[in-house]
Amino acid sequence: MIVSLAYKMVRKLLSVPSVLLRRDTTKDAGLIVLRQENTVLRRQPASPVLPSVRARTCTESYGRRRAASRSK
Repeated sequence: MIVSLAYKMVRKLLSVPSVLLRRDTTKDAGLIVLRQENTVLRRQPASPVLPSVRARTCTESYGRRRAASRSK
């Protein structure tokens, strides 16, 4: 009983530094990933036109042309 309690306490005490070090490592890894994503996004020439926007623009222009041809 005492041995298992001592074992658990020692394990908890030894795990504290590893958790603290892991947090810094995890934070650094997250920053590296974000920097890489920013670099990739900066390389792209322009944002793509979404298909829904393209379709809406086409249907709007078609509707205007059709209305203009009816009024003549």
